[in-house]
Amino acid sequence: MADGSIRKTGETVRRTGSTTSYANRTILVVDDDPANITHVRDGLASHGYRFREALDGAEALRSVREVRPDLIIMDVEMPRLGGVEVCRIIKANGGEGGFGFIPIILVTARQAGGKIEGLELGADDYLVKPFDMLELSARVKSMLRLKALQDTLMEKNRELDHKNRELDRANKELAQKREELLALTRTDALTGLSNRRYFEERLAEEFARATRYRSPLALVMLDIDHFKRLNDSYGHPFGDEVLRTVARTVKGKLREVDFVARYGGEEIIALLPETGPKEALGACERVREAIAALQLEHRAQDGSRKEVRCTASLGVANAPDPRLVGVEDLLRAADTCLYEAKAAGRNCVRQYQEEGSN
Repeated sequence: MADGSIRKTGETVRRTGSTTSYANRTILVVDDDPANITHVRDGLASHGYRFREALDGAEALRSVREVRPDLIIMDVEMPRLGGVEVCRIIKANGGEGGFGFIPIILVTARQAGGKIEGLELGADDYLVKPFDMLELSARVKSMLRLKALQDTLMEKNRELDHKNRELDRANKELAQKREELLALTRTDALTGLSNRRYFEERLAEEFARATRYRSPLALVMLDIDHFKRLNDSYGHPFGDEVLRTVARTVKGKLREVDFVARYGGEEIIALLPETGPKEALGACERVREAIAALQLEHRAQDGSRKEVRCTASLGVANAPDPRLVGVEDLLRAADTCLYEAKAAGRNCVRQYQEEGSN
């Protein structure tokens, strides 16, 4: 028995024909006296349990690591590593990543002191030698019932954790899809910029914030010069490429916090938070110069290539301004300045003048 092998009392089961729902459960019997182990095995043999035996605490721990018994019946007083110490180790490692829940019945010839210590360390039951075998059998069934309930609870908890993880994953995927869908509804398909509808939402928010906190806000309207001529001369696919290139250029010359959108046709519009008139004019000039420096190449069907240049006109207005009391006023001011830039020969910037300035 001290070799640690599992033995099933099948002969007794066949002889008596009595089994319970806990048959085939593994019981580890730990005692430094082989006669005591035999006494326990023989007394419980009729129930069809499987037995594993250990003659000391160290051997008991090896058995626990190897087979994870359903119940341990263990003597308290053993050489080297006693039952109380083994109980402390098993209960300290009783988490799901360790031994799990294993009920322990401690057995001793002493009456009181060891019982209190053992129960305080987590022993699930306690018997004093000599014990009645019917009492041991009843306590074993009770402990195995507790073990079965605990195992069921652990399995249900694992299933619940798995379902919760799956639900969390599904919720994250759903949230991601919603974000992607929301981004699609806010994005211009051709240029990748925000679309007009989303821009108008942001404009209302930024204008309200600028008005409330008296913080500077600039609105820029940009129109590609002679865009219709480009389309007519080189075709709409080339015109689309011009739009995409100009959109990237505008984004690249403005700050990360600036908000750029396609307003319609060849018009691009931008919001520049915390930007006063002087800073806004400088940003517009950087954008205008970058667009004018673009070297676009048109490839004809015959394989010939031609360098094409394009320019843009820009109008900019700033808030807060006592004359611009609403969003429509700010848009109208920037649009008026854009047409002034067109009328001035294009490829230039016009800014809404502050009241009293020349």
